[in-house]
Amino acid sequence: MLSQYQNKQIIYSEGTPADTLFYIRKGGVRLTTRTKNQRSAVTAILGVHDFFGELCLVGFPHRVSTAIALTPSSILVIEKQSMIRVLRENNKMSNSFVSYLLSSIRQYQDSVAESLISTAEQRLARVLLRLANLDTRSPRFADLLTPCDQILAEMIGTTRSRVNIFMNRFRKRRFISGNARIEVHESLQKVLRRGRCVAPSRPPIIGGSRHFDPRGSKPIGNLPYL
Repeated sequence: MLSQYQNKQIIYSEGTPADTLFYIRKGGVRLTTRTKNQRSAVTAILGVHDFFGELCLVGFPHRVSTAIALTPSSILVIEKQSMIRVLRENNKMSNSFVSYLLSSIRQYQDSVAESLISTAEQRLARVLLRLANLDTRSPRFADLLTPCDQILAEMIGTTRSRVNIFMNRFRKRRFISGNARIEVHESLQKVLRRGRCVAPSRPPIIGGSRHFDPRGSKPIGNLPYL
């Protein structure tokens, strides 16, 4: 079943029964996890062609995260038993899905390594580049609102005031432009290459999600409103 979700709409909440998985056709999703006596943390940013909620297939009875739409999104909702039946009966589909899961694990490992050696400023740059390319099929200059500094702070593990400092620095260096609406430029990738954080051979990954890492000097798109 194809479902439509609005910006900031909760798709499912942590701790609720897990009997479906999801496939993003359009838009984007962030996953957050909360531990006891701790604030929630963003664990993944997902875009078009990403699955989420797939842990239900391996016996997890409840959701281990909360899924929230980053932008108006079209998401395919797949019943657990239907997916299991398709995987058993369709070898091609089964092989493709296993390859996807293995790739996601590899990307998640890469993202952990990146986080350990990246500064907060570099993590913010990586998130902005990711958000500007949630849907690589959409126009490069979609009209989208500025994301909330608090949400960006949660995504990179820092404070709202530091995010504000970094954003102003990016504007001053013309890595991004605009206030009410932000346009991200490919030159922002220079931030990722500073110090020990040399640009990886593969696009940077956040929380197991796919990234599109374009080359060149033209603007690459605007940010989805959060």
